[in-house]
Amino acid sequence: MSYALDVNILVCATNGGDPRNPKAIRFLESCLAGGDVLCFTWPVLMSFVRIVTDTRILAAPLSPREALTNVERFLTPAHARVLLEGEGFLEAYRETTAAFPVRGKLVPDAHLAVTLKQHGVRTLYSADTDFRKFPFLDVRNPLV
Repeated sequence: MSYALDVNILVCATNGGDPRNPKAIRFLESCLAGGDVLCFTWPVLMSFVRIVTDTRILAAPLSPREALTNVERFLTPAHARVLLEGEGFLEAYRETTAAFPVRGKLVPDAHLAVTLKQHGVRTLYSADTDFRKFPFLDVRNPLV
């Protein structure tokens, strides 16, 4: 069994100003502690770095070095993997997004969804309800 985390879970676990922070920390720590295969993608990890270092987004942003140290920590467990786009990604993206218009902020969501689909990862932990547009994903919000 495998699952993936969306960037909002990682950011929430880092942002002490978010009221969901304690719950996000506990959830992330349980993911990093072991169990099923924990999947990330580079776009999610780099979005994490972008968001948590931005002074316009967080009241107490991380330094770039601190953000990258966190990324290394996410990837350290033996059960953690980084998934890359598979062969035929563009065609898979076109097929997946043919049912509804994908633009703006939904583009990176579709990118993540298609990458997970290509690797057979069905479970995504996210606080973003837009992922429910992709029927092949089992979207779970661990912060509620």
